[in-house]
Amino acid sequence: MNSELPSKELLEARGKIDKIDRYLVEILEERFQLTYHVGRLKADQNLSSLDESREAQKLAELRLLCEGKSLNPDLVVKLFRCIMEEVVKNHENMRNQ
Repeated sequence: MNSELPSKELLEARGKIDKIDRYLVEILEERFQLTYHVGRLKADQNLSSLDESREAQKLAELRLLCEGKSLNPDLVVKLFRCIMEEVVKNHENMRNQ
């Protein structure tokens, strides 16, 4: 095991990553607050929790956003599928209350 202390440059890079992670969590919270509102609207209007065409369109758009970036589009789609599954689950819970 390497017992050397991390360099100043490494610590600075990690600090920047930590800051971005905090920002991502804040943005994710904001997104879920908005999807909660959408879920209430769907429940009030007796709409399905799952909108397959919207989901497919959104995932395609996200895949396109990855073009020209050093991002794996499959990873981005996988992350958003996970987020969307949680949203649908939350909407189902609202409907059943």
